[in-house]
Amino acid sequence: MSGPHYSGPMSLSLSQATVRLIEPGQMFEMAEIDIAGIPTRTWKNCPPTLRAIFEQSRVYGESTFLVYEDERISFAEHFSAVTAFAHVLAGRYGVRPGDRLTIAMRNYPEWVVAFWAAAVVGAVIVPLNAWWTGPELAYGLEDSGTKVAVVDGDRLARLVPHLDELRSTGLEHIVIVRPDDAREPVNVPSGVDRYADVMAETRGDEGELPPAEILPDDNATIFYTSGTTGRPKGALGTQRNICTNLVSLGFVHARGQLVASDDQIDAMSSGRPNAILLSVPLFHATGCHSVLVTNTASGGKLVMMRRWNPERALELIEREQITIFGGVPTMAWQVLNSPDFATRDISSVRAVSYGGAPAPPELVRRITQQFPAGIASNGYGLTETSSVTSMNSGEDYLRKPESCGPPVPVCDVRVMAADGTEAQLGEPGELWIKGPNVVKGYWNKPEATAASFSDGWLHTGDVARVDDEGFIFIVDRAKDMVIRGGENVYCAEVEAAIFEHPAVADVAVIGVPHEVLGEEVGAVVVLRPGAELTAAELREHVAERIASFKVPAHIWFSPDPLPRNPAGKVLKRDVRTKMLALEEVGR
Repeated sequence: MSGPHYSGPMSLSLSQATVRLIEPGQMFEMAEIDIAGIPTRTWKNCPPTLRAIFEQSRVYGESTFLVYEDERISFAEHFSAVTAFAHVLAGRYGVRPGDRLTIAMRNYPEWVVAFWAAAVVGAVIVPLNAWWTGPELAYGLEDSGTKVAVVDGDRLARLVPHLDELRSTGLEHIVIVRPDDAREPVNVPSGVDRYADVMAETRGDEGELPPAEILPDDNATIFYTSGTTGRPKGALGTQRNICTNLVSLGFVHARGQLVASDDQIDAMSSGRPNAILLSVPLFHATGCHSVLVTNTASGGKLVMMRRWNPERALELIEREQITIFGGVPTMAWQVLNSPDFATRDISSVRAVSYGGAPAPPELVRRITQQFPAGIASNGYGLTETSSVTSMNSGEDYLRKPESCGPPVPVCDVRVMAADGTEAQLGEPGELWIKGPNVVKGYWNKPEATAASFSDGWLHTGDVARVDDEGFIFIVDRAKDMVIRGGENVYCAEVEAAIFEHPAVADVAVIGVPHEVLGEEVGAVVVLRPGAELTAAELREHVAERIASFKVPAHIWFSPDPLPRNPAGKVLKRDVRTKMLALEEVGR
C-alpha cells in the first residue's frame, strides 16, 4: 500500500480514531464509486490488483519471506521463482487473463509461488480444499473450468482415476510439485509436468514479468465454500475484493495503535519485524487473503507448518520469534492448554488473532493473562466477504468479549428480521453485509447467487445483533439454532458458558430431537488432559450463567477431538449423527 500516513496523538476512542484515519488526505480515505451499477464506498488508496501488490514486494530484497521446515526463501528468491513460473504459465501453457488455474496441495512454498504467478498473469486462481477426496477434487476442477492445475503428489494420486474425463472437459495441463513427499509413492502419469523440470527450463525468463492487462473488477479467485449440504459453491472474487481486505486489515491495525494504551504501544513497538505463523490452510480465505497477501505486502516473515500441532507451533514461536499467530479459536485454545506452554519462550508474541468460528469470552481473558505482550483480536468474515468484515481487539475486546467488533468503514451491515424488515437496534436477525469486499456471486450458479445476494448485499445466514456502538455480536448460524419448546437457544451462548469451566477444552452444542419440546439442547464436551468432570457438575456450572431452558439436557464426554473442517469449524452434522446414534444404541 502507498499513500499519505497519519501521525498524531494516541489513545483516542474507537470512533475518534476512525474519523482521524479516514479524513481526506489520510491513508484510509474513502471514495464512492459505481460497481456493477451499485454505489459503493471503497478505500481510495487500495492497490488496484494483486499484480500491483506483488510488484511492490520486490523492495524487500533479501529479507526472509517464507520459512518451511528447514527451507528459507527470501523475497528476492520468491520474486524470481514467481517470475519464472509466470513465464511458464503465459508462454508454455498459454494462460491468459480470465483462464482458471487450480492449486490443490498442502501448504508448500510452491502453493505461494503458483498463487502469485497466476495472479500476475491475470488468471483466476482456484484454491481447492486439500482434504477433499478424488471425486470432490475432480468436481472442483470441472466446475471451475480449470485450464492448468498445480498439485502435489497426494492430490495427484486422488485425481488419477479422473484424469481422462477431466482432460475431455477442458483441463489442459497438470504440474506436480514434490512428488517424493507424498504419503505413498506416486506414479506420475504421462502428460503431467514436474514443477522442478519446468522451472529449470525457464530460468532464462527471469527478470521482467510477462505483460498482462488486469483491471480492479476483473475476476481474481474462486474459493469454494465448505457448505454442509449439496455441492460446494465457488465464490467468485474480484481483484478489488481481495485487495480491499489488505487495506481493511491495515486500517484495523492503524486504529488499534491509535486507541492502544501506553503499555500496549510499547509492546507493539518492540522493534522486532513481523513474523507470522501460518496455522490455517492457504485454500481458506483467512490463510490466503488475510495472511499470505498481507504478509507479502508488508514484508514480514511467513512461517508455514506442514500440519497443525500445538507443540510444534510453540517450538516455532520460540525458534522464529513469532510476533503474530492465531487462525481459529481452537488453535489458540490448544496452544494455551499445551503442556509445553510453560516451557517455551513466547515473549515475542505481540498479537493473537483469530476468526472463522465463535470465540468464547474466556479465550480473550486467557490470552491476556498468559501472553503479557499479546493483544487478542477476533475477526468476522466469510469466504463471500473476502475475509474480514469486522474486527475486535485490545481494550474493546476485553470490554465486549462476545463481539467481533464494528464493521470496517467501507462495509455496511444490516440485521434483518424474519418478516424482511430491519430488526430493531439490539434485536437478533440475519446479518446482511455490503461493501467492496463482497464477491460477485457464485460461479455458474445464478439461482444460488440470487438467493444470497441482492443489490450488493450479501445475506450471510448468520444470526447477529448490533449494539448502539455498532459492534456486531454473532449469535449463531441460523441452521445451528436449537428451538426448544418454541424458545430459541443460540448454540454459541451455551458453548461460551461451558467454555468457562476450567476442565473444558472443547465443546459443540447441538439440537437433540424431543417428542414434546421439538428439540432439547445437547453438548459434546472434550475435557482437558487429566481433568475430571461429571454431567451434573457441568449442568450446575452452566445453570449459574444462562437461563435454565438453555442448560444441556444431554451431555456426552468425548475422548476424541471434535471433527472440524479445514477452516476450523466444528462439523456439527457429523457430531450430531454420531451422538444420536450412540444415544439410540444406549436405549
